[in-house]
Amino acid sequence: MARGDSYQLQGQQGGVVLTGADSVTGSFRWIQAIEDTVLLCDTGETAGNLTDIIDLDGKTLAAGTGLGGKFTKVQISSGTAVVYSD
Repeated sequence: MARGDSYQLQGQQGGVVLTGADSVTGSFRWIQAIEDTVLLCDTGETAGNLTDIIDLDGKTLAAGTGLGGKFTKVQISSGTAVVYSD
């Protein structure tokens, strides 16, 4: 029997496409940059397994790269990314 974690990491729980200046709230496991994507983080951002997420504010996630975590809010100021549900 397959584990739920495996399906989540494969994106089978679904996701949301963010483009330009966009944001989404919910429960997410992975951010995949489709093109260079600038992350926005503020003191309201949470990632259950990352400390000091504020340090990612304004950083660019290069096209083709991803960032794993347990995110409850994802914001970008430019680019395109797929945010996969937890």
